[in-house]
Amino acid sequence: MPHDSSRPGADSGASTHDDTPPDAAEAMALLTAQQKRVDSEMMGPVPWLYGIWGIAWLVGFLLLWSAWPDGNPWFTVPWAVAIPGYAILILGAIVASVVFGIRINRGVRGTSDFQGMVYGLSWSICGTAFTALGVGLIDNGLSPELASVYFPSAFGLMVGTLYLGGAALWRDRTQLVTGIALLVVASIAPFFGYPHNNLVTAVLGGGAFLAGAVASIAQLRRTR
Repeated sequence: MPHDSSRPGADSGASTHDDTPPDAAEAMALLTAQQKRVDSEMMGPVPWLYGIWGIAWLVGFLLLWSAWPDGNPWFTVPWAVAIPGYAILILGAIVASVVFGIRINRGVRGTSDFQGMVYGLSWSICGTAFTALGVGLIDNGLSPELASVYFPSAFGLMVGTLYLGGAALWRDRTQLVTGIALLVVASIAPFFGYPHNNLVTAVLGGGAFLAGAVASIAQLRRTR
């Protein structure tokens, strides 16, 4: 039969689809934009987390410093106010860390989801362990003065170590720097003696958290 060139698709050498490959630059730009959007959503709670810990440390340890007669030279806070206030602030920060740690990995499945869950739960587990150790030391004769030295540095070492773990998980330099700063503060604070170790922890430790909040906000703005 003669070839009918008027029939649709009769020319087998012609393509019915556009075989032009997608522009590589456009594809990369789209991928980058999507990655920035995901990073921005994941980083959203981070400044809040830094801020919560910064306020908890600044106010909480200032309360403890002010409870000692030879601490705050301007005013004294009753122990009945200082200890519950400190406990509420630290426990609130730990709960916030658990919630935000799980929220950061919400919607992610697989290994990353498991890592986020474990990291979030590690705050409450480690906090309970360090508290139990301190209570056990007190039960075995640890004086209130030494307990005042132990608890600030113990929690500083705990939080600093967990921040190093978070830096490794999410490759976050802000967490890395903050974690190292907290470890340094927790290590040098005991050399100031009680109750002034609480002042050092409040100012330097709380300041490290607040500096981390500012840095994470700047990083979030760059990502957006």
